[in-house]
Amino acid sequence: MLSKNMDRKKVLKELTEKLGYTFKNVDLLNEALTHSSYANENKKRNIKYNERLEFLGDSVLSIVISDYLYNHLETLQEGELTKIRASIVCEGSLANCSSIMNTGKYLLLGKGEEVTGGRERVSILADTFEAIIGAIYLDGGLSKVKIFILNSLKETIEDAIEGKIFKDYKTYLQEIVQSVNSDKINYEVVNETGPDHNKVFYVHVKIGDKVVGEGSGKSKKEAEQNAAKEALKRVN
Repeated sequence: MLSKNMDRKKVLKELTEKLGYTFKNVDLLNEALTHSSYANENKKRNIKYNERLEFLGDSVLSIVISDYLYNHLETLQEGELTKIRASIVCEGSLANCSSIMNTGKYLLLGKGEEVTGGRERVSILADTFEAIIGAIYLDGGLSKVKIFILNSLKETIEDAIEGKIFKDYKTYLQEIVQSVNSDKINYEVVNETGPDHNKVFYVHVKIGDKVVGEGSGKSKKEAEQNAAKEALKRVN
């Protein structure tokens, strides 16, 4: 058991480096990464799972984003602020942040959830992100969690304020594929052109071993989104 606990702490330390926050109480992070399916399959151990932290994190996220928008968009009224906030804290954007940090890799899932693709499920990734917010808030307070939230959602906030519609084609593709089979989706950079300051990336997206979409962009993220967009046309 000691060996298992030490291995888990090593795994959690790896994630904290991606989060940019070091926990005083790492058990909070472990709880944030524990899905109810895992707790239900280990009822005798009375394991805490992340739904309470998710509830807390949802509220903390809302107040941090509301505060930011209120102070940075002084000319906008309630209705406009509400729309912008909604586009920032939607499930797709939270799942996308979670995916960037690869939080699915660190989840404790039940066997049933594991085999049905729970580590890549949009709803689980979004809920995990909120649970991590709740854990950081309890461990470090509002000032620390505010830094984490604004850093993690920086691009999404900027897009929302500029009026860009956030179309997360990767999330849409993932949802469709998961609804029909358990094949994994992989994005591969197949080529890069141009100088370092003006690169263009070329990406293939695969479902299983089959290439279903190709895309290019000024960043890997943009190229992946464009590849997913192309894949959606074929999948649909």
